[in-house]
Amino acid sequence: MRIVIINPPHQSIGSRMPREMLPPLGLLSIGGPLIDDGHEVALIDGDVDNLPLADIVARALALAPDAILIGHNGSTSAHPTVVELIPMLRAVLPLAVFVYGGVFPTYHWKEALDELPDVAVVVRGEGEETTVRVMRALANDTELDRINGIAFRRDGRPFATAPAPMIADLDAYRVGWELIDHRRYSYYGGLRGVVMQFSRGCPHLCSYCGQRGFWTRWRHRDPIRFAKEIARLYRQHGVTMISFADENPTTSKKAWKALLEALIAEDLPDLTMIATLRAGDIVRDADILHLYRRAGFRRFLIGMEHTDAATLEKVRKGSDVATDREAIRLLRQHGILSLVSYVVGFEEERDRDYWRAFRQLLVYDPDQIITLYVTPHRWTPFFREVKDRRIIQPDKRRWDYKHQVLASRHVPPWRTFATIKLIELLVQARPKALRRTYFHPDPTARHGMRWYARVGRRVWLHEVLCFLFRDRRVEAGPTVEEFWGAPQDAGQEALNPGRRPPRPSPTTSAARAA
Repeated sequence: MRIVIINPPHQSIGSRMPREMLPPLGLLSIGGPLIDDGHEVALIDGDVDNLPLADIVARALALAPDAILIGHNGSTSAHPTVVELIPMLRAVLPLAVFVYGGVFPTYHWKEALDELPDVAVVVRGEGEETTVRVMRALANDTELDRINGIAFRRDGRPFATAPAPMIADLDAYRVGWELIDHRRYSYYGGLRGVVMQFSRGCPHLCSYCGQRGFWTRWRHRDPIRFAKEIARLYRQHGVTMISFADENPTTSKKAWKALLEALIAEDLPDLTMIATLRAGDIVRDADILHLYRRAGFRRFLIGMEHTDAATLEKVRKGSDVATDREAIRLLRQHGILSLVSYVVGFEEERDRDYWRAFRQLLVYDPDQIITLYVTPHRWTPFFREVKDRRIIQPDKRRWDYKHQVLASRHVPPWRTFATIKLIELLVQARPKALRRTYFHPDPTARHGMRWYARVGRRVWLHEVLCFLFRDRRVEAGPTVEEFWGAPQDAGQEALNPGRRPPRPSPTTSAARAA
């Protein structure tokens, strides 16, 4: 079959800079197995060039596909774009089969099928093997009922098959790197880059995170084979920057150390890698942190989420303030930058809570910070906790962690926004932070700091302008449950083999899709 995979543009992104975009790993991971199964596959990456939807349609038409596969790593906030794009594609490709995948349609499969009558199949969960099976069935006109891990219409109504088995061997499926021109993708200040994934899943139970249910269990690739793949991209395609997409790559210290040693053995002197780690794992690895830097790691995002110990305990973060501070100190000691996330909205904060967070961030003294807004997804336990809170942002394209979506009874949205922007400015513009940014003795750290400052200024101004002139909020919006539907956390583990997802009620409204 001729298959076109489409990565739609993320319409809310505020950090677009020339030549500062990474390729869509999830879609490339689907493409490799499809190519190996004999299909003719092409990728249209509407995100890298921020393509107008009409241009995506024209490119798809020129390729004359038998099937179109569509998905996005920003699954929830990209869904409205998918809803707009698919009818446009159908108008010019009346015979093409449409397949939709990603985290959002995995859980909102019923609503997706109701809202998108042109979609024939929704792939739920890991897609490498499932998508191959779906394409074989469509090519041979065989029944879909025997394929686990999908949803489709049976007798005119949405129907989901049993969950697909979890992929135990992550090395069994290759990434379709040939689908992209590596020269089009760069990051971290012009470094040719890609996204890669050493592991999948996370054993921790943070209440706001839906990844544990999606991946079902933590697994990792073979460290030596993974390091060799990085080395091949480095030597053959000039890739010098790797962004890890793992939720928690350091879960196994043994496997992680083996990867570090394998990367060091490959001798990749200009390699720069960034990843997200837990503070506790950094402290645990104090004795091998020297290997982190030698392997090529230059910056870690530490998901601290909040500076209040009671809030961290409530959301089951499994961390504490002392460990967070020690992690930052250890990274700095070993020449690795720390990017700390601070998430607003777990509780209905007051002004004094923001002031307390600001002071705590100063005590943490991270190299960089990123502020986010908690975004409740229906399949997470946190959703049930906030289901009766009011929303202020009804535009689902803005449910991207960078826009405030939950109302607070104590602080109006404008003051929350103004305070968070001021915190960002004051933390990043401290004399100590400015010295690190522009006069850091380590040239690689100085490069990373200056790049982040440049992007940060652009994003900061973009978000201020959008808040003032573009974004639309409501004062008395619906509750979270009214907006999205009933809590779905009971089905968070619905992707585990042996458990069948619950059948939706016939009265479920398509308006619940998100």
